[in-house]
Amino acid sequence: MRRCSWAESSDSERDYHDSEWGRPLHGDQALFEFLCLEGAQAGLSWRTILEKRANYRRVFHNFDIDRCARLSDKALEKALLDAGIVRNRLKVYAVRRNALAAQAVQKEHGSLDAYLWSFVDGRPIDNAPRQRGDVPASTELSDRLSKALKKKGFTFVGTTICYAFLQATGMVNDHFADCFCRTQATP
Repeated sequence: MRRCSWAESSDSERDYHDSEWGRPLHGDQALFEFLCLEGAQAGLSWRTILEKRANYRRVFHNFDIDRCARLSDKALEKALLDAGIVRNRLKVYAVRRNALAAQAVQKEHGSLDAYLWSFVDGRPIDNAPRQRGDVPASTELSDRLSKALKKKGFTFVGTTICYAFLQATGMVNDHFADCFCRTQATP
């Protein structure tokens, strides 16, 4: 079975690639989780975040938007002591800030899902890259999404983070052309 080459370095990356990455993801809570995790990954490897994902879910109440929006400074300071997550103050506090921004988006657009998927007109963009070098770090789409999210009050949503988010949630299908997941990722 051929898969994207980046997914061959560990069992956790292989499992994530084979079962989640690049498949169209819907639901406010699930999309919020990926937005937060992609932000936490900034400057680190995705493997690091994958290995800490269960801890992030525990610390941040399974990324329930309303609960994350209500996190107190005391709770966030306690989170900073948890070795199970990346203990970066800006990234930890970003979860609450992003939850508040997500609530505002829900109020204005009906759901975070509808708002985020509107950037791709509700359908995945299929790129069919052949190899790693064919996959950009950012695009005009990720630039646009980054600017829009920042304007809405989100943080840790730079263009590179946004492109990784678009890929992970299947809004952009960047499974390599010969990857067995490629056709599963585009409905």
